[in-house]
Amino acid sequence: MSMLDGILGQVAGNVDVANLAAKVGLSPEHVEMAIQALAKFHPMEGDTAEGAAAETGLPLDKIQEIITHLGGEGSLGRFAEMLGSSGGAGALGGLASGLFGKK
Repeated sequence: MSMLDGILGQVAGNVDVANLAAKVGLSPEHVEMAIQALAKFHPMEGDTAEGAAAETGLPLDKIQEIITHLGGEGSLGRFAEMLGSSGGAGALGGLASGLFGKK
């Protein structure tokens, strides 16, 4: 189980990247990119899904499906907080950066 799967499990219950990817018809890599972008755009002004779609190049409807499977905006907010998207203040901010190759 990946670190991201562990975080998803805490936020959205029995969700893992591979299972979520199969449900929305994307590769696990695309789902990870989408989740990272959603966590980044959630605390920003503007539409979270549109920002994530623009950044990843994934269709908006797929981004919205991912949000639904994660448990909606409330779960997305908790997930973004855990990943430390608001200035790296979250408990897992530095860890997430390493996970997504930003170190």
